[in-house]
Amino acid sequence: MATTNPLQFIQQVRAEVSKIVWPTRREVLLTTVMVFIMAALTAVFFALVDLLIRSGLQGLLNLFG
Repeated sequence: MATTNPLQFIQQVRAEVSKIVWPTRREVLLTTVMVFIMAALTAVFFALVDLLIRSGLQGLLNLFG
């Protein structure tokens, strides 16, 4: 690996940073809303699975207990 002059390194970093495309305010808002929607759907899914498993286990224990 070749060593780079510190001045060249700074120039390369600035060149790479200039290539960054920042998201628009609308894109940030949409992705944030999507994250909240997906988190809510995931929470509902796992709550339903938990309820199903709990009901099944309670029924099984009542049957044998």
